[in-house]
Amino acid sequence: MSRTCFYALLTVSVVAASNCGGESTPRPAATPAVVDAARPGCAAGSFRRLETTDRAWGAAARRRLAAYDRPGGTPVARFGRLNQNGVPTIFGVVGARVDATCRPSWLRVRMPRRPNGRLGWVRSSDVTLERVRTRILVDLSSRRVTLYRDGRKVLTTRAAVGSASTPTPTGTFYVDQRLRLSDPRGPFGPGAVGVAAYSNVLTGWTQGGPIAIHGTNRPDLIGHAVSNGCVRVRNDVLLRLFRASLAGTPVAIQR
Repeated sequence: MSRTCFYALLTVSVVAASNCGGESTPRPAATPAVVDAARPGCAAGSFRRLETTDRAWGAAARRRLAAYDRPGGTPVARFGRLNQNGVPTIFGVVGARVDATCRPSWLRVRMPRRPNGRLGWVRSSDVTLERVRTRILVDLSSRRVTLYRDGRKVLTTRAAVGSASTPTPTGTFYVDQRLRLSDPRGPFGPGAVGVAAYSNVLTGWTQGGPIAIHGTNRPDLIGHAVSNGCVRVRNDVLLRLFRASLAGTPVAIQR
């Protein structure tokens, strides 16, 4: 089988997708307070970091929006409510600029754009926030993927990772989309957990060479460094990850 990464066939394979809260459109909701009531009150304009080892937030675009270099500053990127795959645009939330009631007015977010790790600010009114209880760790040295929920390990599995010439990028990312495929017996299995990370080598590929954790029809290659950057797991494991990892889930990829 070719070592082609998942997104090379993305435009012809997708049949369904999911978002921050599952497979329906994100529901509008009042902007939640992001600081526990037991903590001291907030100073208007202060920054609160929201990523922890057991909790995170995903933000789904409600409309077309801009990301800025600072709150109220210069736009650095623009996004539609849906991304180029026709699924909701999702950001991973790093922290928030809050008001005196601890409600966010601006969000510091990870963006699904090159370069890897790119950050920006979006207005909280432009997105729907949803809390995430899971996180994923991809260890390239041990070629293992581990899923945590509420800080506890709930799944660990061997994986195939990028080859020496097309390595899987390292860093802190997040699940930006989940995609089901029309042929569950094909080279990418039944679906993929899209990660907001991009190959550092295959920059000219479709959509810039984004990375995903996906299934495979070559389980014999699990545990080897053979892919073009994506992370392959057994199809039954992929389905478990797919169900558990809502968009916005932090993904750490380390060597």
